Amino acid sequence: MEFRAVLTCVLLSCYLRAGGSQDTDVVSVQNCCEGDVLFLLDSSGSVLSFDFSHMLSFLSDLTLPFSLGPDQVRIGLLQVGTEPHLEFGFGAHSTQQGLQAALRRTKQLGGDTNTEDALVIARERVLRPGTPGGARPGLPRVLVWITDGIGPGDVQGPMAELREDGVAVLVVSTGRGNYQILREVVTPPVEEHLYFVDIEDMNIITEDVRNAIIEIIRAERLQVRDVTSTSAELHWRPVLAGTGYYDIRFGPVRTGAEGAGGSPGTNPSTQPGHYQRIIRPADSSSVKLANLRPDTTYIVTLSPESNLEFFNKLNTTFTTQAEPGAEVQSLTQVTVSESTVNSVRVSWGPLQPKLVESYQIEYSILPAGKLHVVTVGNRQNSTMLTSLQPATQYLVTVSARYFSGKERAMSVKMCTQDVLPALADLQLTTVGSDSVKLQWKGSADGLRGYWVTWEGEPTYSSSQRSTLYLPPHLLSTTLNHVPPNARVCVSPVYRSARGEGLCCTAHFGSAALTWSHRL
Repeated sequence: MEFRAVLTCVLLSCYLRAGGSQDTDVVSVQNCCEGDVLFLLDSSGSVLSFDFSHMLSFLSDLTLPFSLGPDQVRIGLLQVGTEPHLEFGFGAHSTQQGLQAALRRTKQLGGDTNTEDALVIARERVLRPGTPGGARPGLPRVLVWITDGIGPGDVQGPMAELREDGVAVLVVSTGRGNYQILREVVTPPVEEHLYFVDIEDMNIITEDVRNAIIEIIRAERLQVRDVTSTSAELHWRPVLAGTGYYDIRFGPVRTGAEGAGGSPGTNPSTQPGHYQRIIRPADSSSVKLANLRPDTTYIVTLSPESNLEFFNKLNTTFTTQAEPGAEVQSLTQVTVSESTVNSVRVSWGPLQPKLVESYQIEYSILPAGKLHVVTVGNRQNSTMLTSLQPATQYLVTVSARYFSGKERAMSVKMCTQDVLPALADLQLTTVGSDSVKLQWKGSADGLRGYWVTWEGEPTYSSSQRSTLYLPPHLLSTTLNHVPPNARVCVSPVYRSARGEGLCCTAHFGSAALTWSHRL
């Protein structure tokens, strides 16, 4: 038993050192978040000592990137045992060094899994805003429950009270547990706030759990107010300590910089010539953005610049108001014409060159073919799509991209024509005074048969015309009672239409004569 305890301590030390050594590998999330996060950790006897060390290592990696402090993220740890114990509250650690050292010092409680009493402490003493050492009013609060899923007790009621108080609840279960109970206690959506994982694989979900927490406590530090058709006011919470400056860049979302997949607009700071720039001193907290376009979506980047500390850039988007009476007219028609086996013309309207920057035509084979994109100018109302597949249905979408950043689109379905090979050879042999023998060649794919027609020379009263349909396996036939000088034609018949045929004229004489017509 003594050897096992020593081994456990060694392993615990190794895991926590491994977590602490990742400081240079974890992407910083400075300035991203404001909120109070309480971890409810199962420290009872149902958790093996080896497993408890994994839980602490998971907590170390999970919390390592956060910026801590009274105006950023605060973290607390409440252990669950026979007598639940608040290991440290929100105000205990304002640096990562202090937090990580506290996690390394954390000892397992053992005993029963008294989660119900632990939740009372969490609600009454830790997560209630305004109580001494409690959560900060007006900021997000998060409870992350890490459990082995064994005997948690009656937790639905206390968890429901926390959620009603505005606390977001996440659960990480390292055992099988009762899925129905756990899915009921988490804050929706369940798929983002409930995690089941083997104890040795907890590192797999670290980033997902961290991102879920970030989405809840992300700070709204960059706000746009008083937006008109030509101006807006940008407000932020100061983060510079009297030195440095704020670099503000803003510009319209450039639809031309988007990819074929329709991704959002590009940050204007990466598109020289498409943005305006304003510099404000370190003690500033607002600026007015002027000379904006009406009814246009803008993206703003705020960069706090300091020689003393690194700060992440902050971004936001907004849309200016439309001018009174201004109205963007949508596309009202998209048509297809001039369809062939491998091309089709697409037309659209109405043209609005003063409002539209360009038109984008997207087309793909239904139901899920490769997407092709063609972009044309704002004064063009049609284009020919080429290199298409025969006898194929396509979905075509025409999008009008406006200078304002808005987009209007309309879609239609269209089909290319079948490949219809013409008849390649036809021989006509006269037999006697009124019969002809026809022979031809044909083996095209999709052939449904042959259409034979013959017609005598027209008279003042009438014109005799006869027809005969033959199956595809027949390559010859004899026609009787054919009028003198009749024109005899054979055409291939396909699924969608009749192909081009060949014709010969029957000249009857005393001897059999043969006429041939070949392509």
